[in-house]
Amino acid sequence: MAAGNVNPFNLSDSEDEADQRAEDDVHIEKNSSVGTQGPSSNNPFSPQADAEPPALLVSSTRTSPSVEGISVSVAAAAMTVALAETRVSVDVIAAQLIRDHYILTALEFHTELLESGRELPRLRDYFSNPGNFERQTGTPPACKDQGLGPGGPLNRAGSISTLDSLDFARYSDDGNRESDERVAVLEFELRKAKETIQALRTNLTQAAESDTQERNKNYSSHPETQEPIRPLEKRALNFLVNEYLLKNEYKLSAITFSDENDDQDFELWDDVGLNIPKPPDLLQIYRNCGSSLPSPRNTVDVAVGVESGELTGNYITQKSDLLQQQQTEVVEELEYQISLLNEEKQSLADYIKKLQSEIQSLRRTVSPTPHDQGLQPNPPFSSTPPQPPLDNGQYLDVRGASEPDNPPTESNPPTQTISNPTHISSQPHAKLKSRGTVVFDQPNRKLSPAFQQALLSFCKMSADSRLGAEVSRIADNEESVMLMLGRCLPHIVPNVLLAKREELIPLILCTACLHPEPKERDQLLHILFNLIKRPDDEQRQMILTGCVAFARHVGPTRVEAELLPQCWEQINHKYPERRLLVAEACGALAPYLPKEIRSSLVLSMLQQMLAEDKADMVREAVVKSLAIIMGYIDDPDKYSQGFELMLLSLGDPSERVVSAIHQVFIPAFAAWTTELGNLQTTLIPSLLARIEKLLKQGEHGLDEHKLHMFLSALQSLIPPLFSVVIQNAPFTHRVNLQGDIPPIEVTRFPRPASPLQDIATIVGSRETLSALLILYDYQLEHEGTTGWDSLLWVVNQLLPQLIDIVGRINVASTTCVHEFSRFFWRLCRTFGKIFTNTKVKPQFQEILRLSEENVDALTGNGILTKATVPIYATGVLTCYNQDEDRKLLVGFLEDVMTTLSLSHAPLDSLKASFVELGANPVYHELLLTVLWYGVVHTSALVRCTAARMFELILRGMSEALIDRRVAPALITLCSGPEFSVRISTIPAFGTIMETVTQKELLERVKMQLASFLEDPQYQDQHSLHMEIIRTFGRVGPNAEPRFRDEFVLPHLHKLALGNNVQATESKRIDIATQLFEAYSALSCCFISEELMVNHFLPGLRCLRTDMEQLSPEHEVILSSMIKEGEIKVENRGIGQAEGSVSIAASLVGEDAKTKFLSKMGQLTTSGAMLANVFQRKK
Repeated sequence: MAAGNVNPFNLSDSEDEADQRAEDDVHIEKNSSVGTQGPSSNNPFSPQADAEPPALLVSSTRTSPSVEGISVSVAAAAMTVALAETRVSVDVIAAQLIRDHYILTALEFHTELLESGRELPRLRDYFSNPGNFERQTGTPPACKDQGLGPGGPLNRAGSISTLDSLDFARYSDDGNRESDERVAVLEFELRKAKETIQALRTNLTQAAESDTQERNKNYSSHPETQEPIRPLEKRALNFLVNEYLLKNEYKLSAITFSDENDDQDFELWDDVGLNIPKPPDLLQIYRNCGSSLPSPRNTVDVAVGVESGELTGNYITQKSDLLQQQQTEVVEELEYQISLLNEEKQSLADYIKKLQSEIQSLRRTVSPTPHDQGLQPNPPFSSTPPQPPLDNGQYLDVRGASEPDNPPTESNPPTQTISNPTHISSQPHAKLKSRGTVVFDQPNRKLSPAFQQALLSFCKMSADSRLGAEVSRIADNEESVMLMLGRCLPHIVPNVLLAKREELIPLILCTACLHPEPKERDQLLHILFNLIKRPDDEQRQMILTGCVAFARHVGPTRVEAELLPQCWEQINHKYPERRLLVAEACGALAPYLPKEIRSSLVLSMLQQMLAEDKADMVREAVVKSLAIIMGYIDDPDKYSQGFELMLLSLGDPSERVVSAIHQVFIPAFAAWTTELGNLQTTLIPSLLARIEKLLKQGEHGLDEHKLHMFLSALQSLIPPLFSVVIQNAPFTHRVNLQGDIPPIEVTRFPRPASPLQDIATIVGSRETLSALLILYDYQLEHEGTTGWDSLLWVVNQLLPQLIDIVGRINVASTTCVHEFSRFFWRLCRTFGKIFTNTKVKPQFQEILRLSEENVDALTGNGILTKATVPIYATGVLTCYNQDEDRKLLVGFLEDVMTTLSLSHAPLDSLKASFVELGANPVYHELLLTVLWYGVVHTSALVRCTAARMFELILRGMSEALIDRRVAPALITLCSGPEFSVRISTIPAFGTIMETVTQKELLERVKMQLASFLEDPQYQDQHSLHMEIIRTFGRVGPNAEPRFRDEFVLPHLHKLALGNNVQATESKRIDIATQLFEAYSALSCCFISEELMVNHFLPGLRCLRTDMEQLSPEHEVILSSMIKEGEIKVENRGIGQAEGSVSIAASLVGEDAKTKFLSKMGQLTTSGAMLANVFQRKK
């Protein structure tokens, strides 16, 4: 083959396509064995030709490391010069490229052939076979001189069998083309993947169609058999069913159906998996199921060119029978369609007759009066009204002035006719509807109609646009107005400022209420709920007010069908204000819903929001709406669900939600349980049982939060319980609301947390409550409780169970004691003084047994050490503040203090009583009276107890009262002979130093403490030194700096120095431990340089001497403290500000730094792990 003049890569469509493809086919046939026979002598692409200058490919003498990256354009240019006269087959080119391992050039050549629609089988098979890229030896020709060695650049990664694993960039003449080549490879693989997917979808569709045809044949022969549904059929039917539900406004059913088929995307038909267009909807399928003709694919063409003699007799007979059967079916189908058309024709004829009769009646109705007939003797127009349009045609069409249907004439001036409705409204607008023909005065002119029309055309009016069409028609009745508003409002709302959109609420609601089309109503209500992006409180109130007005007007059925779906759609909206609107709407609409929906769907919606919503304000609104539901619910089976909702809300972490449950939900739920008769039999016993279970489980650690949750619920049930008692009393029939009824004392009841907890609201009115209270007190005082079952339940079941629970709680838990005290206080105040004195106090006194003759025998009376004592003292005896009540409280506390002291019992119950009462300044004088009784008591045990109680009540007490009554009492105790009593006063003196600022009083206390430390009679009092050091460590950081610097630190130094020579090891370790705690606490304070050098550091060194022998682990910490102190002293001159930094803070900082550095040292070089160190804990 001579050197050619034709570019073998010139595949342009500008040449003769037929000739070119014919030549290509010839060359392909001739060179079909190129890849197997090896090169020939006359082949211009043989290896012998590689060294010739006019060769097609680049010579191996090039210095480039590789030629595989050469572009098609460069190769084409080279071949244009070398082969300008000869046309070469594309298959030959492909075979040469593959044989010489120009893989990338071959790939680009293959891509261009694909893009031009000329796929070459050789290249397609080569690139589709991963085995072609797994070569372990051999080197491309252009790379042999470079010494790449065996293996070459085409070694395949072990885990990938596609072109991804090839690194062609290493052999590229231009390293910058690496990304372009990579993109080309990936695009090729993407096209292959798409083709594979399309082929699979086509195969799937064909399989489904053939399977459907086979089943249709089986069904035709055996209609009684039905095979199970296939997955593809199920997905297609699911799509059509969901489409039907949405089109016909079954939104809730569509949502449920979509949730049950969550593995399918109902938005896309392609998700079904069939490569066929979407079929018609279910309605069309239903309508066409009885009239569809046999499928052409089931017919047999008899004119196929087969001679009848070539067929057997049976075959001809069967075919003729089949044809006859099919023709019979076609005839029957046509006859059925004819009958349907005849029926439709008859119904249309009847409808035409009906319309004609209505037209005649309308003609008589709108016929002109004799006066009008005189004005218009020969009216040429027919009085037949036009065909009513979709909106009933109730409009005044002002377009007649410029666009009349019939041009006016002299005898027929332009008139404007109002079509009269077929019924006369009874509303005030009936006059407007019943107007006859409107006649306008016309000038006595002889203008041609065409001229008049042309003249009027200069009045610039446009009815071509949507708005122009609306303006040109004026509605003359309510229905037409509603239709017009329904069309216009969706265009108006988006153009109104957000701050003023609430002005549209009345318009939207009225239109939605009166519009005849359900779809338009749904759209308008959707606009209402989406009117404002994030509605504030006032805007939400306006929307809710409108929703309630809408519900009152349309009734429960439309509320359920139209408003509830709007709430359901926004239950998971991203803005909390919109979810808040939904929660509030559920409560506001509850009275207007069907009771079945109210207690099922709405209750479930609110329950879901309560459990899942993260916004506190939304859950608060949910609780309030649930309370409204509880006020309207009448299904007793929902009681358990309401109880669980109450417990769920009580455990909410938000205070506002818990407040709402107490203020709204519990009163409403209690009212319902009262009607069911479950308040005393179920609700309160259930809460008590949970408290008892909690106490049994919490023997080693009580869950105080849950206890507070249950007890607060019980406290909120006290008002409903009392209302049940007085409304079911024997005297209710004697209630007389006539005459003067005395008002209720202001302090008779505790202040209610909300109006729903006001007993007057529960029973009906304050007059009714006042009358009931008079009879209640009289019944308790004079007639007793016989036959009074509701009160007897409180006395005989509730109170004993509560007192038993109180005896089992931990007296050291201040929170539990306070909660139960408040509960009993509200219970006694609500049920009244007579009830408290005659029913409550006797039960406590019977258990406590505080009579004088039992003092010695009470050694084993454990009830006095329980929480019963503080709860009775603070919850029952403080309910009323009269003199006899105060005396009873004083006497009880004195008896308890005496009894516990003489019996050597723990004082926790007495301390809890003093702490609870001492928190209220009203009881300070009363407590000091009790303590003075202990100060002057003859028993040293009682005086020690009194001394220790002073410490508990000093915080919050006025300095005047401390100076006048506390200090003299403590000094009196110190003057006694017993050392134990004197030692018991030290904590109280320390508390005075911590809380009082009066100098004279501080000096007196300082002198008393100095006497304890400096008086020789106290030198060997180990317990006294222990108490003083403990007190110094407790009050030192908060005491006056002068007292700390001049008194505390020097005496601690002396005590540490003296402890070095202590002979008794047990005493030495006790003192050393207390000194360590005191120094640790004082290290947080600012200490001057002089004190640091003279007292603080020497004291630490003495303490370190003790700890070296007694506790080496403490010695390490002390050494660090001493070192830090010395550094502070050395650096004091550098910056005074640094001196104010406490040693303890420095130690904490060093410890934190050490931990952080150790944490960093454990990390690897991974950036992800390093980032995790700084993430906030969740």
